[in-house]
Amino acid sequence: MTKFLLAVHVLAAIITIGPVTVAAGMFPPAARRAAAAPDDPAGLATVRTLHRICRVYAAVAVAVPAFGLATADRLGVLGSAWLITSIALTALAAAVLGAAILPRQGAALLTLATLTALDGPAGAGGADASRAVLRTARRLGMYTGLFNLLWAAVTVLMIIRPGSTTGA
Repeated sequence: MTKFLLAVHVLAAIITIGPVTVAAGMFPPAARRAAAAPDDPAGLATVRTLHRICRVYAAVAVAVPAFGLATADRLGVLGSAWLITSIALTALAAAVLGAAILPRQGAALLTLATLTALDGPAGAGGADASRAVLRTARRLGMYTGLFNLLWAAVTVLMIIRPGSTTGA
């Protein structure tokens, strides 16, 4: 049963966190491109799709820590420092995604939709909207980098498991 739980935990991580990581990383440049060409509907559609991927897969990714905790319980390592650190980093990554990335993506998407409705950056309103998207895209790049770094640290801890004697 432990091997099954571990396999599901790893598969869930790959299938859910991978797409969020990639889509979140693609969002800032796609938003910049969409702001630069607001008359191109493909740009807005791309940004909408990337945001949807992040939202949906983030919700489904709850399975990752659920199966991870079940696996850790079966292995008897719930009190291990490497696991507690991984749990803390996972919670921090979830907080960055939920409190910094997803809301800013939504705001950028709303601004881009407004910009598209204005038929481009004609006038002061359009120029302000374009600048707002560019500022948001820069911040999103930073938050996405932090999110990816946190997941990289969790992955390394899960593989190396310093001090672990489980052999699993």
